[in-house]
Amino acid sequence: MKSVIVIPARYGATRFPGKSLARIQGRPMIQWVWEAASRSRFTEQVVIATDDDRIADTAAKFGADVVMTKKSHRSGTDRMAEVADKISAQLYVNVQGDEPLLSASAVDDLIRAMMESPRVPIGTLAHRIESETEWRSPEVVKVVCNRHNEALYFSRSPLPFQRTFHSQTKCLRHVGIYAFRARALADFVALKPSPLEIAESLEQLRALENGMVIQLIETKYRCLGVDTPADLARVETALRQQARTRTTRKTRKRKS
Repeated sequence: MKSVIVIPARYGATRFPGKSLARIQGRPMIQWVWEAASRSRFTEQVVIATDDDRIADTAAKFGADVVMTKKSHRSGTDRMAEVADKISAQLYVNVQGDEPLLSASAVDDLIRAMMESPRVPIGTLAHRIESETEWRSPEVVKVVCNRHNEALYFSRSPLPFQRTFHSQTKCLRHVGIYAFRARALADFVALKPSPLEIAESLEQLRALENGMVIQLIETKYRCLGVDTPADLARVETALRQQARTRTTRKTRKRKS
């Protein structure tokens, strides 16, 4: 089954214009995402989909495949659907262009799950919520699922409701990486924005309101997306911590 990873990237982000080109340790953020996605073992191609020449030129310089898309697209999924019109595949994986610490193994877990469940139209990731702050934050998208790990609802509100937060309760945070089968992607973008989608500002609710199944794959990957310039500092801190951890492990191996 041919799978293609698509990284939608636009320049005009409301809270952080030009963030795709923001530098992290000397490299543009979009390059970090592309390099991580390219480490996937289960994809044949990684494509950056953009409507901006600055992003396209930068991506071409570090060797990425680029597809220029319309400026009129409302979402990254719409942009990915245009890529699907130009590049044939059975599975399209939407990876956000603002996750420089993307885990290739988490992407592979999603693709593998879709390979093993050929009737599932859409798949996505979620991880356990560990703190009440995370559970209550409207910036954190929560999801509940049925016994078959199919999504029942996504919300910015605390979900499921608890009078007192208990970490033992299965509360899941949605990780915004999606895998669409080609037919499901075409069907999805043909639908109009739905009432719950508009209310919650969550595109995936359009699929649920129209009876499309979204399979949840639980992961340990905890995304650290960049929405504001302040988020860049958190990414830099995380990278320094990762470097220290690698150094410590190498030191221990040499001593052993």
